[in-house]
Amino acid sequence: MSAFHARIGWAVALTVLVADQVSKWWILRLFQDADYPMFEITPFFNIVLAWNPGISFGMFGNAGAYGVEILIGLTALIAVGLAVWLVRAETRLTALSLGGIIGGALGNLIDRIRFGAVTDFLDVHVLGYHWPAFNVADSAIVVGAGLIMWESLFGGDEAPKNKDQEPNG
Repeated sequence: MSAFHARIGWAVALTVLVADQVSKWWILRLFQDADYPMFEITPFFNIVLAWNPGISFGMFGNAGAYGVEILIGLTALIAVGLAVWLVRAETRLTALSLGGIIGGALGNLIDRIRFGAVTDFLDVHVLGYHWPAFNVADSAIVVGAGLIMWESLFGGDEAPKNKDQEPNG
């Protein structure tokens, strides 16, 4: 059954990767000739163009001369490790979650290779506080990681059962 789950996970990874790259292409085109640094969509949401040379919240953005190369290498290694996990996934939720994380990681990896930084453009703000700008890949990574934590904490109906487990009684 894990081959079926892996196919679902790879489909999710591909979908996230394509959605991420298309949205970033669109944003770069949108801001190519824009006279404004942002487009206000709602009172709490803007479209902006931001470049993140680091990881989450801009951490490690000033990692020195080889910072981008190190982040590219680490991201690639993590994606390979997650791909191995995906091939062995025993539940649909794990496969879906890993697919989202892998697709997001690859989307941001492509940006780092192309631009040396990740293209961020979603800007959420409330009462003067701005969440750091993010993108489709970041969203998929966060949702995927959250679902893996949810499944590990609360399990699911599909969670594999230990064959050696004694019956309750």
